Amino acid sequence: MPANNKYLNPRLGHRTATITAAIVGGLLVTISVHLALAVWFDKVTVIITSTFSAFILWAILMMIAFMAKNGLKIWGIYLLASSFFGLITYWGL
Repeated sequence: MPANNKYLNPRLGHRTATITAAIVGGLLVTISVHLALAVWFDKVTVIITSTFSAFILWAILMMIAFMAKNGLKIWGIYLLASSFFGLITYWGL
């Protein structure tokens, strides 16, 4: 007996974009935020603190990605945020 069409998800790309944005994009933003913080503050203190705060920030970013309606939009936001914090790290502002 074939599956009922109303239960099949035709937007598989949307779901894949959401999952990858949650896992990979959230991790990119988390790492770039902590690298930018290491530029401003003592590097050893930031590394020690990031063992706890990185997981919390990553979990929050994952929840935000799964609550969003469009996975590609979240990818764009996460890439922009990661680029912004990466530039701050590079320039050393």
